[in-house]
Amino acid sequence: MDAPARLDEGLIWLVDPIDGTRDYIAGRSGWAVSVALISAGRPLFGMLEAPARGESWWGEAGQGSSRNGLPLMASSRSELPGARVPAKKLTPIDSDLVAVDQPNSIALRMAMVAADEADLLATLRWGFEWDVGAAALIAREAGATVTDAFGQPLHYNKRDPRAFGVLVTAPAIHGAAVDRLAKRAHELVGQK
Repeated sequence: MDAPARLDEGLIWLVDPIDGTRDYIAGRSGWAVSVALISAGRPLFGMLEAPARGESWWGEAGQGSSRNGLPLMASSRSELPGARVPAKKLTPIDSDLVAVDQPNSIALRMAMVAADEADLLATLRWGFEWDVGAAALIAREAGATVTDAFGQPLHYNKRDPRAFGVLVTAPAIHGAAVDRLAKRAHELVGQK
């Protein structure tokens, strides 16, 4: 739930107590608790706690990120074709990509790029900053590129706490991913 008084604060907490609710309700492990501390529109630190997986993720601005105390290094993939994507299935236009396990939690899917378990995570829908704040910092501190669906930086503690899409990639494929998604993203935003 949003609290408009946050706009007057220098530091705010972004908390998603259960990101991946469907997996949580179904007793699957693809959910996490997500917490980020935001200052001047940017995350200072973030954590994901995934107890059903026995995972604790941590990121601190300028200090790197880790999972269960082990440093993370994002994917170094250099070509978009063959990129690993957390997805149940891929559309025909994306058939040159490779689907890998998809937890319901968007934060865990973003963290997969940080851990080099995926090369690309893309969403083309409106989402809230508390869904992605912690994982965006964890991925960025591991070396991934993190933007909205149009390739623009994510900002936090805005009047409207939503952004259209999130794109987390290996740095070398980010431009190609933005190019591939551009038409679809513009069409979807035009419908909103």
